[in-house]
Amino acid sequence: MYAIVDIETTGGHASANGITEIAIFIYDGHQVVQRYETLVNPGIPIPRYVQSLTGITDEMVENAPRFEEVAEEVYGLLGENIFVAHNVNFDYSFLQHHLQQAGYSLRSKKLCTVRLSRKIIPGLPSYSLGNLCRSLGIGITNRHRASGDAAATVKLFSHLLKEDVNKAIAAALSVRSKEQFLPPNLAPEQVFALPLLPGVYYFHDQKGKVIYVGKAKNIRKRVNSHFTGNNAGRKRQEFLRNIYTISHEVTGTELMANILESVEIKRLWPVYNKSQKNIDFRYGFYCFEDQQGYLRLVIEKRRKHTTPLYAFPLLVQGHQMLRSLIREFDLCPRLCFLQKGDGACFPLQDHTCRGACQKKEEADTYNLRVKAAIIHMQQQQPSFAIVGSGREPAEQSCILMEKGRFYGMGYIPRDTAITEGSGMKEWLTPYPENEYILNLLHQYAGANTEGLLKFS
Repeated sequence: MYAIVDIETTGGHASANGITEIAIFIYDGHQVVQRYETLVNPGIPIPRYVQSLTGITDEMVENAPRFEEVAEEVYGLLGENIFVAHNVNFDYSFLQHHLQQAGYSLRSKKLCTVRLSRKIIPGLPSYSLGNLCRSLGIGITNRHRASGDAAATVKLFSHLLKEDVNKAIAAALSVRSKEQFLPPNLAPEQVFALPLLPGVYYFHDQKGKVIYVGKAKNIRKRVNSHFTGNNAGRKRQEFLRNIYTISHEVTGTELMANILESVEIKRLWPVYNKSQKNIDFRYGFYCFEDQQGYLRLVIEKRRKHTTPLYAFPLLVQGHQMLRSLIREFDLCPRLCFLQKGDGACFPLQDHTCRGACQKKEEADTYNLRVKAAIIHMQQQQPSFAIVGSGREPAEQSCILMEKGRFYGMGYIPRDTAITEGSGMKEWLTPYPENEYILNLLHQYAGANTEGLLKFS
């Protein structure tokens, strides 16, 4: 079966753009046996020039499903069929990228009707879909809409099948013979095609779902190591049987692979990953204003979707820091929740508290010292960048820590200087932090000087 596909998008690059419409026609070589089409909300505004070209507006997709809502159905239509499209790499790259974001791995065989047309019908002045169909007398309705272009591609592909006397289509689909390879359901060429570079790899099950995420200094070597040994245990054999496809993402350094692995495990929650799936019981400093107008510093367990003033792994560490701030900035331990009960705080009795807990000191005056303590605490946290190899010679990698917080990482042109305030964030992708990542980066910064740029 062939899945003849056309999509409309917000732009030309899959990593930075969304899909606005999908059409998939399942074709058995004689007729269309199944048809699927839908508008998609890309989650970003559609540029005006794209709206003019396709006629698809922001209003039209406002109530359309997000891609992740249709991903399972789209993958089901594509997964077992030969992916056919005009300029196939464009459509395939978008769907592969967005399916991977939803936890599916698209590894279909592909056929490009542009390349096939050049081989089967050589000598035409243009092989764009519109010009090609005009040359062959194929009518197109609803041009630059997914269903209209997909329907035209069906007619074009049917024509190519009939005219393919030199078996160009069979040659395009042939795969060089490979020896048997473990796991039993994994095509050997997928392993052989893996790069000898640092990065993250994903094992997918029969439905394309990610079941394991791993990191590697050498992706191919690390993946192969999963399949060595003769452990016949039930869990291992089940794990091997469930691996159908592998995908990967190359990173510039092994450190970046470690970080990305941690992020992906917590994003995808793969069934066979055991480590790093525990909940982070981290603590943080928070500040709020009470009913009397006094700012209160408090240590609490870190809450989801909140950003503490400062985060730390151990409660005792927070108490030590808070006591230090109380001494240095003459804060009230009762207003910082370090002393319970009624009455004056102990420092007031010793004449080392200025009386905020008894309203003897105005809130505005006390709050100035609280704010100064917060600024001091944040300034003590390190800001640095870790610069290393890129994925290719023309770029360098960069990991950014900002006042003790992990901002993100990415790749910067090699001829661009990396300095504080240099605009490096424009090149970086923000990522969520966790205790593992913070500890990893602090340990790395403490043990390495090469590539470490400290900021004030």
